[in-house]
Amino acid sequence: MKSLLKIAAAVAANIFGLWLAARFIPHVFLSGNFTELLTVGIVLTALNLIIKPLLKLLLGPVIVITLGLGVVLVNMIILLILDILFQNLSIVGVAPLIYASLLLSAVNLIFHAFTKN
Repeated sequence: MKSLLKIAAAVAANIFGLWLAARFIPHVFLSGNFTELLTVGIVLTALNLIIKPLLKLLLGPVIVITLGLGVVLVNMIILLILDILFQNLSIVGVAPLIYASLLLSAVNLIFHAFTKN
């Protein structure tokens, strides 16, 4: 039950991060009703739980060589996959993709800092 609540909180944090990115980063657009936004948040959480560890494993040497900056590349790939999957999320350009991935990383860092135990 505790882990299910933590996953629900992660979905909420991801939706909040996407909303912040759409609100403050030019060329990042997020539209839709609550159900569509919830679906985007659930899929983003699932991608973070399933695909992200695999990408970190594959890009491990790049992450080590760049002293951890390769994780931004992993986050960009996750957001790009999400952008391809959903019509109501649109990220136009590489710079907004970088900024959105950094913002989502910051939101997730704060979320994980508060839900560590």
